[in-house]
Amino acid sequence: MSKVSVTGSKRVIDDVIEAAYDTHSLHVTDYDERYEGFAPGESLEGAETVNERLVTVRSLESVLDVEGDEVDAARALDDEVLERELADVRESVNELDDRRDELRAEIRDREEEIDRMEPFADLGIELDLLRGYDSLEVVVGEAKPDAVEATLANADGIDAYEVFAGSDVVAVFARPADGAEAGVLQDSLVGVDIALLEVPDAETSPAEYVAELERECEDLRADLESVEADLAATKEEAAAFLLRAEEQLTIEAQKKEAPLSFATTENAFIAEGWIPTDAYPDFEAAIADAVGDHAEVEELERASFTPGGDHHTEAVDHGGDGDTGSEPADASDATAEREAATDGGHAPHGDDEPPVVQDNGSAAGPFELLVQGFGRPKYSEFDPTLLVFLTFPLMFGFMIGDVGYGVLYAAIGYFLYSRYDGTFRELGAVAMWAGGFTILFGIYFGIDLFGYHAYQLLPGEIHWPVDGKGLSPADIDWALSFLVASVLFGLVHLNVGHTLSFVSNYQQHDLKHALYEGGSWLLILNGAWLWIFSQHVPGPKPDFLFESFSILTFGAVSFAGFPVAVGYAAIAAILAGIILLAIGEPPELAEVLSPIVNVISYARIMAVLLAKGGMALAVNLLAFGAYIDESGEGSFHFIFSAEHLAHVQETPSEELVFAGMTTAFDPAAIGAVGVVALVGGILVAVVGHVVVLALGITSAGIQAVRLEYVEFFGNFYSGGGDTYLPFGYDRKYTTEDN
Repeated sequence: MSKVSVTGSKRVIDDVIEAAYDTHSLHVTDYDERYEGFAPGESLEGAETVNERLVTVRSLESVLDVEGDEVDAARALDDEVLERELADVRESVNELDDRRDELRAEIRDREEEIDRMEPFADLGIELDLLRGYDSLEVVVGEAKPDAVEATLANADGIDAYEVFAGSDVVAVFARPADGAEAGVLQDSLVGVDIALLEVPDAETSPAEYVAELERECEDLRADLESVEADLAATKEEAAAFLLRAEEQLTIEAQKKEAPLSFATTENAFIAEGWIPTDAYPDFEAAIADAVGDHAEVEELERASFTPGGDHHTEAVDHGGDGDTGSEPADASDATAEREAATDGGHAPHGDDEPPVVQDNGSAAGPFELLVQGFGRPKYSEFDPTLLVFLTFPLMFGFMIGDVGYGVLYAAIGYFLYSRYDGTFRELGAVAMWAGGFTILFGIYFGIDLFGYHAYQLLPGEIHWPVDGKGLSPADIDWALSFLVASVLFGLVHLNVGHTLSFVSNYQQHDLKHALYEGGSWLLILNGAWLWIFSQHVPGPKPDFLFESFSILTFGAVSFAGFPVAVGYAAIAAILAGIILLAIGEPPELAEVLSPIVNVISYARIMAVLLAKGGMALAVNLLAFGAYIDESGEGSFHFIFSAEHLAHVQETPSEELVFAGMTTAFDPAAIGAVGVVALVGGILVAVVGHVVVLALGITSAGIQAVRLEYVEFFGNFYSGGGDTYLPFGYDRKYTTEDN
């Protein structure tokens, strides 16, 4: 990427903007007030009018619910036609929209009035009988009649009363005692739970009044449907025009507001930005063709990637035939270095980073979404998208490890991927990868199908290398082995992160900085864990640390720990790392134990694996029950009926684990209790597994993302890069011949 400046007379600023816009390659940076005597520019003449029209067009699109598929082909749109037709469409749509709002408001008023009248219709008393008395007080409200009568029976100031009740409403007529103050009836009901209702001012009966209001609502709804139909017809006629108008006005607004990012004086302007180095000659030629020598284009600074990781420096010579060493603005490579252009002897201006384009291909590309959730990579940073692509689905699949859930995750992902664009499409792709790995690990764990080992249902003696997730008595050793596997994965993951930190510091600084920043942590990390897996001081170290290797490799690898000599070498590595850290980064000595703590943090992978497996198992136990068969190996098996349950309970060699709901169903003697139990068990199974499916996203997904962001990215990655947004517009509905 090259940072360029365009300096010229304000008399040609319009032509320069047009030329730069047409090249669609310059990423304009905002003026940062570093030039003395310059100030931020102002919008070009006519910008306010263009923006007003653009707001109008977008408002009309919102009213008509215009989307982007109502245009058959792109074509030119004349400015005069745009202005004239926009006025016609605005007048028509606004009139219909105002009428629609009026009708909706009237319908809402009628519905509120109906709601207000329904209690009186339920009461069944004429409205004129509920008001207008001199010697009686009347109260209508929603309350329980018994509570009202009990309160009035002991009330002072009331000689007599009568209570009339509907289903949810009461009307109370009371004669105040001589000398009682006005409102004594309401005062007497203060302690009653009653919602007072105002008697409507209507001459007809409540039922007739409600019926009349409902007829009016029907008429208003018919009028509303007519207006909606007119709006739909207007949309069909005007949608293509509005989309073309929006695009054309958006382009005009961008051009007229471009000077807001420029540095300007009364007579001159300076525009700066980043451009792909190989596009610089075409950009320079386009400006020259547009304004000749009234503007000067200069390359101020160059940032070029070195894919192999080595520093690469070239002089900038636009006048010769030599290679410019151009590289795309792509953050997928390792580092970037910046150099001053030498053709004009101009020193670099500003300290803004070059913009970034992430290009990781169709497979890893959707995982850019997860990286950008932390922060887009800077131009000088390694883009970790490929590493996230390789590790996130792996961690997610291992934590869930179930064929049934994996199929559902993949199906949900495919639905999002095929139905939506943008973020939802990328999430769908991530979900499909995660679902695929969940299926693979589900097969690895013994063809786990919604928490149950499906291979146990197959006929014959079938040996499976991994018997579950460590939840049943037969495979408890696997649970401990998965703990070791999680830690080893974390060790490898963090080694990659610290290695990238070492390489980055070496490329951007020198070997000394690389040793202080990355090498020290590599020595401490690997030294600590080599010592843990060594036979030096073996007493505190649990046996499963070493036995797990044989279990995980199905007996192919027998590991008793590294020799004592390796343990001593590991201690020396730890001390060397601490010394390097103390010399280069003394404040970080406070975190000297983080390599151990961060690796142990990966134990959450095993924890989520057991938690999700345990939840699925609990759902199955509640619904179907389980027992341990006569082999005594501790594997769980479903109980399918009451008869099967009785057989398990009567067989001494078989151990009942839990009698589920469906075991109350007996196919030989179908009864109401059995049917309810069967339906309830199936409902528990379905709802329970849906909950586990959802929690898999919020637990396994969040934990995997956390390990990427905190433990992994924290070693080498900061993010904060800018997206490459070239000045220009990709036309879809209009052509340039406007």
